[in-house]
Amino acid sequence: MANIIVALKQHDLVCKIHIDGIPNSLLKKFATMKKPFPALTSLRLWSKEENALLLPDSFLGASAPRLRSLDLSGIPFPALPKLLLSTHDLAILHLWEIPHSGYISPEAMVACLSALSRLESLYLVFRFPRLRVHRASRIRPPLTRVVLPALTSFDFKGNSEYLEDMVSRIDSPRLSYTHITFLNQLVFDTPLLRNFISRTETFEVPHRADVLFSNNRVEVSLFRRKETADHRMLEFRISCKPSDWQLSSLAHVCSSSLPRLSTLEHLGIYENRFSKPQWRDDMENTQWLELLYPFFAVKDLVLSEKLVQLIAPALQDLTEERVTEVLPALQNLVLQGPEASGPVEDDIGRFIAARQLSGHPVTVHHQERR
Repeated sequence: MANIIVALKQHDLVCKIHIDGIPNSLLKKFATMKKPFPALTSLRLWSKEENALLLPDSFLGASAPRLRSLDLSGIPFPALPKLLLSTHDLAILHLWEIPHSGYISPEAMVACLSALSRLESLYLVFRFPRLRVHRASRIRPPLTRVVLPALTSFDFKGNSEYLEDMVSRIDSPRLSYTHITFLNQLVFDTPLLRNFISRTETFEVPHRADVLFSNNRVEVSLFRRKETADHRMLEFRISCKPSDWQLSSLAHVCSSSLPRLSTLEHLGIYENRFSKPQWRDDMENTQWLELLYPFFAVKDLVLSEKLVQLIAPALQDLTEERVTEVLPALQNLVLQGPEASGPVEDDIGRFIAARQLSGHPVTVHHQERR
């Protein structure tokens, strides 16, 4: 530690500071560094302390004009916007495990981002969800938005209200990858997020979607087709355990956060074999149908073995006048695992027969589990 302190005293020569697992004793020394670091280009401080010390507004003399990369984890720094106003060359801003004591409002965050015209990668990962703000009491976004012309990667973890308040004030036309995790949230109303996604390259012709259910989360990933490979472009993840909560939350996200999926032709719904969810016996068929509604252009539906058993009864409900109400463009139904038998086979059979009679036939394919 003594050597680090001695080195930091050469504040006008230091160009890189990277310390993983920084203890509070050393962080306390950092908090007293009030002189600017004019040569500093990269700062990475990661703390594993449950209650890491707060960095004051005088940290680094509130100035780091040559900083290109700032990476903090678990360290509260509520005065960060003040420092960022001096970092016009910043390309990477990664804030991980932001504690309550390091909270920065979405308005303040956008204000400091407005000066970062070279920012390419932005991560905002909160440790805990904050209390939700009632929609009626929230301030309407301004008519003009901050443009982040270089931003290509955005990762967020927190609650939807914070994200909505933030992205409603931002345009990022070159954004090509977005990863969003919502924490323990049941109800979603995110039209501003949907508008934000629509304004970016992120939503350039989605080709395929994968849904994955796990023990403690559910996620949907969207892919774009580029030449011969699919490239992940957007990922939504919802952290929660109850399977009915996972299903209803994901249905809300797909209907309220995603723009119209008119080019998405392939949908896969899977169970994580290494972290299987605990499926409830009283899940209703309508919940599965609500999840499928937004995927109206899908031609190919792939179901892993367990999902065949869960979704088949819901498909069986789509008979007669409702037969094309969900998945109207469906042509191929791919069932992974052994061929269905008993009630599952009967449910699939009735669905296929109803589609045949409607003039919208579906072919069933069986596939060995990968």
